Amino acid sequence: MIDILKEMFSYPFMVRAFIVGVLVSLCASLLGVSMVLKRYSMIGDGLSHVGFGSLAIATALNVEPLTISIPVVVLAAFFLLRLKESSKIKGDAAIAIVSTGALAIGIMVISMSTGLNTDVCNYLFGSILGVRQNELVFTIILCTIIIIAFILLYNRIFAVTFDETFSKATGINSDIYNMIIACLTAFTIVLGMRTMGALLMSSLIVFPALTSMRIFKEFKKVVICSATISVLCFIVGLILSYVYALPTGASVSILNIICLLFFSSLQWIKGKRGI
Repeated sequence: MIDILKEMFSYPFMVRAFIVGVLVSLCASLLGVSMVLKRYSMIGDGLSHVGFGSLAIATALNVEPLTISIPVVVLAAFFLLRLKESSKIKGDAAIAIVSTGALAIGIMVISMSTGLNTDVCNYLFGSILGVRQNELVFTIILCTIIIIAFILLYNRIFAVTFDETFSKATGINSDIYNMIIACLTAFTIVLGMRTMGALLMSSLIVFPALTSMRIFKEFKKVVICSATISVLCFIVGLILSYVYALPTGASVSILNIICLLFFSSLQWIKGKRGI
């Protein structure tokens, strides 16, 4: 096992993928708890589709993908929140409109320009080969900002997550903090699309949070457990993808599903025993 790890990390692209994956998994799990509790989890899926659409346009225009995808996905997060609060269009319908529309635009743009080449497939399904040095540096900086922001705003995020009405009564502008959560999630999704892919990125947001909620009920414990599960699943998934030549995104997602089933079984056993 040690020899495999030494061999794996002797390749610069594996080191880059490991650093990016761990940081993105950590950020996604921290934000995912609030997203799931607030029933915003499908927004993450919608934003990943928007991310693919923007990356497709950037590829067609031959510009740096992150310079287009990040502002577009952030604007989409703002639009989805506003649309979700509209009484005319229900939340799930709003997300379906945006996600399918963005995916259709992305596929159309790609088919009319470069075609479905390897680079585009990497954005759709993820690839450990896709992380470049400039993306690594950018990811480290942005993920550090996300983690610091989450820590500094932890009490406000906790309050807004569980009781928006009470938060507003105490003077907290819940709309602003909902927007902050959505924007930070948008950043995380764009950064993780290289390793996880647009179609599987939302699994890093949803599964660790749901898994930790099977056992723990306190917000802080759920956040810590979610972060631990997310990072461990990514590390194990990355190793498996290297050893057995498996897709990284799919490996990590399947491991997260296995953890969810395992923790759900533990919850069922505890319930049966009356623990």
